[in-house]
Amino acid sequence: MLDLIADSSAAPRTLNVASPDGLEALLARLEPGQAAWLRGHGFTAKAQELVLLPGPEGIAGAVLGLGSDPQEAASPWAFGAAPFALPEGTAWRIEGAPDPHAAVLGWCLGGYRYRQLKSQLGRAPARLVPPPGSDAALREAAAICRGRDLINTPANHLGPAELAEAVHALGATHGATVEIVEGAALAEGFPAVQAVGGGSPRGPRVAVLRWEGAKDAPLVALCGKGVCFDTGGLDLKPSAAMLRMKKDMGGAAAVMAAAEMLMAAKAPIRLLLLVGAVENAVSGTAFRPLDVIRTRKGLSVEIGNTDAEGRLVLADLLAYAAEQQPDLVVDCATLTGAARVALGPDLPALFTDDDGFAGTLLQSGQTKNDPLWRLPLQGTYVSWLDSPVADLNNVAAKPMAGAIIAALFLKRFVPQGLRWAHVDLYAWNDSTRPGRPEGGEVQAARAIADAVMRMSGPEIAAGR
Repeated sequence: MLDLIADSSAAPRTLNVASPDGLEALLARLEPGQAAWLRGHGFTAKAQELVLLPGPEGIAGAVLGLGSDPQEAASPWAFGAAPFALPEGTAWRIEGAPDPHAAVLGWCLGGYRYRQLKSQLGRAPARLVPPPGSDAALREAAAICRGRDLINTPANHLGPAELAEAVHALGATHGATVEIVEGAALAEGFPAVQAVGGGSPRGPRVAVLRWEGAKDAPLVALCGKGVCFDTGGLDLKPSAAMLRMKKDMGGAAAVMAAAEMLMAAKAPIRLLLLVGAVENAVSGTAFRPLDVIRTRKGLSVEIGNTDAEGRLVLADLLAYAAEQQPDLVVDCATLTGAARVALGPDLPALFTDDDGFAGTLLQSGQTKNDPLWRLPLQGTYVSWLDSPVADLNNVAAKPMAGAIIAALFLKRFVPQGLRWAHVDLYAWNDSTRPGRPEGGEVQAARAIADAVMRMSGPEIAAGR
């Protein structure tokens, strides 16, 4: 992200912003020649419309249109196209942004590209001189960009060991302690994680990060599905469905980004971050349909489908988190295609029985332009997970309500009375839009971090 930021010594040009209602006022402030130039271009200040302004030495500045929707104008995406719309390598400051925090965030997210494996980096983005007080926006952007890097990294470069090491590096940066559980200890303590990852030569791991922002503070647990590649197991996915499965660790990337934001902001909480890092592979040691596996909680699970593996990973993580007696638990996962059918790629599904926490998360999502949509934990569907040979099945026989069924499965591993939320997300941009380049996307992290930061200690603990 360093190539996106400049300091004031870079002599930045000014990027003026305008809505259609404020266009005449902007024209009155500009030099007459620049105002005439802008009129000659037919500039109307529609969203993403950008015109460079001439000066004695070439380009003197630019004007960016925000459109007529105040909410869109104040979002990060209003500024997301600027880094590659403005001349390469030039430095800019923004004048007149409705929300300076969102403008800085949008600039940084729009200038992101995954280039680590390219021999030629390509066009450099324009750089921003951020206004004073931009530290929080820069922290958010850095966390999101690191999460995007993880999702975009090909699976042959990011397996369970590498994902667990990324948690270790995150902990080292912020003074947290990190334990990596693997081998015999993993098989004993996280048997469902072991079952999912047992088909891969790259052994599964659970990364456990602990951080203390304040003594005797509420404990917040974040759990992430870290399936580094998902073939579907013996219930093999078709090739088209397997194509983007390097993103199946997007839930882990989301909780890691949220954890980074909370630690960087020195949130007055204690933090527990759990990442189940596995590869769901096909081999002679892979778990099979109709196998019955044990879980950390002691419940036995019949495997109705090996491609419903993420909920098995989260089951053990949630059981471990519950043992630590947290005040709040949130899990994130690229869990079901059913959630995408219902809500599309941009809107993660939120499940929780706690109306107060749901309201806070939804409000934070709107405030941070990181939206969620609540779906029900429909109790009448619980029996769909019944099994004749085990405590429950990992899928339902009925081809309906897949996202709800997955959430109800997870709920079996959360003690009654524990404040818990589950987020089913997509973690990918199918095409490039302002601020959201095609590829891995970190969803819900800013909403989760904001919700935790906005809740006082008693509010977090209210669900216990």
